[in-house]
Amino acid sequence: MKLFAATLSSLSVFATHAFSPIGVTTTTRPIIATSTALGGTMDAYDAQMKAMAAAAASGGGAATSAAAVPVAAVPVADRPDNFKSSPRWRKKTKQLATLGPASSSFEMIEKLFLAGADVFRLNFSHGEHAQKKELLDIIRQVEAKYDHPIAILGDLQGPKLRVGQFENPDGELLQAGQTFRLDLDETPGTNQRVLLPHPEIIEASEVGHVLLIDDGKVKFEVIGTGPGYLDCNVVVPGMIKDRKGVNTPDSILEISCLTPKDRIDLEYMLGIGVDWIALSFVQRPEDIVEIKRLIMEYDPQNVCPPHVMAKIEKPSCFVGDSLEKIVELCDGIMVARGDLGVECAPEDVPILQKTIIDECRAQGKPSVVATQMMESMIESPTPTRAEASDAATALYDGADAVMLSAESAAGMYPEESVLMQQRIINRVEGDPHYSTYLQNNRPKITDGSSASAIILAARSVARHIGAKCIASFTVGGGTARKASMKRPEQPILAISPLKETCRHLAMSWGVYPEYCPEDRLDVDNFRDMLRVACEIANTKGLVSNDKDLLVVTAGFPFGTPGAANIIRVIPAAGPTYWDATL
Repeated sequence: MKLFAATLSSLSVFATHAFSPIGVTTTTRPIIATSTALGGTMDAYDAQMKAMAAAAASGGGAATSAAAVPVAAVPVADRPDNFKSSPRWRKKTKQLATLGPASSSFEMIEKLFLAGADVFRLNFSHGEHAQKKELLDIIRQVEAKYDHPIAILGDLQGPKLRVGQFENPDGELLQAGQTFRLDLDETPGTNQRVLLPHPEIIEASEVGHVLLIDDGKVKFEVIGTGPGYLDCNVVVPGMIKDRKGVNTPDSILEISCLTPKDRIDLEYMLGIGVDWIALSFVQRPEDIVEIKRLIMEYDPQNVCPPHVMAKIEKPSCFVGDSLEKIVELCDGIMVARGDLGVECAPEDVPILQKTIIDECRAQGKPSVVATQMMESMIESPTPTRAEASDAATALYDGADAVMLSAESAAGMYPEESVLMQQRIINRVEGDPHYSTYLQNNRPKITDGSSASAIILAARSVARHIGAKCIASFTVGGGTARKASMKRPEQPILAISPLKETCRHLAMSWGVYPEYCPEDRLDVDNFRDMLRVACEIANTKGLVSNDKDLLVVTAGFPFGTPGAANIIRVIPAAGPTYWDATL
């Protein structure tokens, strides 16, 4: 019996386009036949991706439906290089791309998506609200065109701590060993003092504390305190100019990480419907509690509110059990190495990165490594070897995702930077060392729930029978995230009746989310749900033969959070088919 000959147009989730581009294999062969040396040319690889984009735009070539053909009729080895078999759809690590002046058109955003971007970041530190809404609308258009969930991350600016202005418009050159005062006097600054319009810094600072000016270009050590002022010794000399930033690595400031601007931006994000909200300047667990309260107050009836991502960029996050509690309270973590690299010693940042990722994996929360990953590609078509190694290290550390900032937002090569990151991902994921690391560093699930037991069993069964994928019916995404936590060899097909859940899961390693409206699922007929899982796995290219096996998990009553309590092994031909050789 072959897989159902009927086309998938019977499900509206597949009706928009004749193809569904997600497709992966679990092989470890080279990502393309041509050389993948990072120092070599990208011409062949670029041509491949651009040809696919052109085919999609014209409605020909790769856009031909594979669903109308029985699965076994077209083995993977004989298929043309289409959306199912291309490197863009084989990767498990997710990619975030920041949008900006270099990537604000439909054409460029589509190119970034086809090059590998799974999540687009809107940076609310720059630009107007109307611009952000325009970008969001374009992303949703790309999502609809390719019938593929895309997450949108709104990034709040957070507090900006700065010194005041100087009499000399060119600033002042400070000498090593001199004393310099920071105070609340609004008189323009001199070579001896300047306004610090943040009394919370003065109140929190103690003798011996370090203050960093202009991303650490000038370094002060507090040698005296008094009402409304700090006397500092200039440890690292340099030029100090108007409104340069101040970092306080030794102090926990008694301020909210949400400024008045952030609160306005947050309300706007909630109004236009972003999927993730990144919170800057997180110092302690209470900061996560505050923003989640505001999100809940905005719409108490929202059963699937935006997820919160905490940006770890302050040393205070590592005091005591703060990191553990922050990860527990939030939905994801960003390793924001920019400010973290200013406030911590450079040699500490790689260790802190590993610590954060390990904690996220232990709690099953997605982690994103960000900042300066492909910095040189702002002006160069290829990265440095050190940048390529840095991106690969984040993957070997176990990160769920990696992010580009100025490279895709304002650089000369936004498409190439996303594509290069995708090449590195595919190369690393095909490395036996990567697989060995994941196998040796899987966190234990110890909550004792039936859902956890089902996930552990599904991974074990899939490994032993050589299943092609693990399919999970999920409403809130919890089952799929637990499956991702264990880093199975097989892709995780997450089928959800909520678009919001699918977009949330776009951040999770190895998860291939698919939106399937609940009115198209007969939740009282498990056999029908199994049939739908087979159809979707076929459309996504996760199976290539009617005897390919799927491990399917679900929970009944369907829609009950944490109710995963069923596991089934079925062939791609459907739940009514079984062969003695299986």
